[in-house]
Amino acid sequence: MAAPKIAIIFYSTYGTNHAIALEAQRAAEAAGAEVRLRRIAETAPKEVVEGQDAWKAQLEKMSDIPEVSLDDMTWADGYFFSSPTRYGSVTSQMRAFIDTLGPLWMEGKLVDKTATAATSAQNPHGGQETTLMGLNTTFMHWGAILVTPGYTSPVIFESGGNPYGYSAVAGQFDDKGKASVAHQAKRLVEVTAKLNA
Repeated sequence: MAAPKIAIIFYSTYGTNHAIALEAQRAAEAAGAEVRLRRIAETAPKEVVEGQDAWKAQLEKMSDIPEVSLDDMTWADGYFFSSPTRYGSVTSQMRAFIDTLGPLWMEGKLVDKTATAATSAQNPHGGQETTLMGLNTTFMHWGAILVTPGYTSPVIFESGGNPYGYSAVAGQFDDKGKASVAHQAKRLVEVTAKLNA
């Protein structure tokens, strides 16, 4: 049986979702998947990014990671998306990429792919669940198969108890969070493998 192909697609302004994506990559590879780690292109004006030292430094830190393409979407059997919350939804950068997927959607090239999501926000009730539900709604429009963590492991409770997908307080991605992301990524790989057997 061929290894499941998983695309880990993330946007990160200050580093939390980058860290989530790296842990998802580690866990997915450990579970036997072939992984492509891809970042969402930065669409904020250069002068805005360079006006904030932490934002500029994070963008430079990720410069070796390829930007996600339509080819990555067709290549993958499953997706792990991670994006910060912006006003209860994903970032505009993430949404801009999703909005380019119309041609793939119309051709049925996103159908029956597995999908899961993670997020972060400034505080525990800063829009995390609505961000995850919004991504899940997008996945349903694609005809993708949702692979949420649910309450399938004690690590879900230990990291805050979000059954829709892992959610972090920005800048606070600890060992409990890593265990939760690892479980979610492993679950994605396992379900994807079953569907592609």
